[in-house]
Amino acid sequence: MPKMKTKSGAAKRFKVRGSGSIKRGCAFKRHILTKKTTKSKRQLRGMQTVHESDKQSIRAMLPNS
Repeated sequence: MPKMKTKSGAAKRFKVRGSGSIKRGCAFKRHILTKKTTKSKRQLRGMQTVHESDKQSIRAMLPNS
């Protein structure tokens, strides 16, 4: 049987931490930023943790991590 391949789109979007949790970037930060408040843009900085209900499907897309 061939090896399982990592989904390249998922590899660009998610990283697995050493603890096993998965981090992701924030949505709504790409464009149309002029009408968003400074506070909302500031709170979208950095990374967030993937929700537990989505974790299993992301793990299937990242078999080698």
